[in-house]
Amino acid sequence: LKDRIAIVTGASKGIGLACAERFAADGATVIMSDVDDGAGEAAAKTIGATYMHCDVSRASDVNALVEGVVGRFGAVDILMNNAGIGNGGGPFENYERWQRVLAVNLWGVINGTHAFAQAMAAQGTPAAIINTGSKQGITCPPGDTAYNVSKAGVKVLTEGLAHSLRSIDGCKVTAHLLIPGHVWT
Repeated sequence: LKDRIAIVTGASKGIGLACAERFAADGATVIMSDVDDGAGEAAAKTIGATYMHCDVSRASDVNALVEGVVGRFGAVDILMNNAGIGNGGGPFENYERWQRVLAVNLWGVINGTHAFAQAMAAQGTPAAIINTGSKQGITCPPGDTAYNVSKAGVKVLTEGLAHSLRSIDGCKVTAHLLIPGHVWT
């Protein structure tokens, strides 16, 4: 990954932090984003990455992230749409938490896809978009229906994105779905 530019959202802890650390260890220039500025800045400093604030549920924040990264580094080689939260609730409870889970987990990936995918394809260089899903978006166990719905949406979006990217003549961007099982982040 030497001389490649990698962006990871939700990068201050858990899977996002682990991936940012790995990308950096493999030689990439890493841009970490999160809503927790204190943790994000500290994590970025620890691994020698750049930190940029981004609330992925806000399209304006994601658009500012792409403008900032492309303006400073010229390209994006890896986009990891990783930011996510849980504890949404069952089918008929916690309406406000449902909205927040869908805003971060699903709309965050939609916003990232809309902001980055076409620009990455236009670069004409090999690149990857990695969306963090969950086994719960496939198996849909009872308990946190809002989370399951959000991650099922990420799965469907990623499948559609992969197909659309393959349909662009000469496109060298691929889409991937990371499907972790239960982890403590």
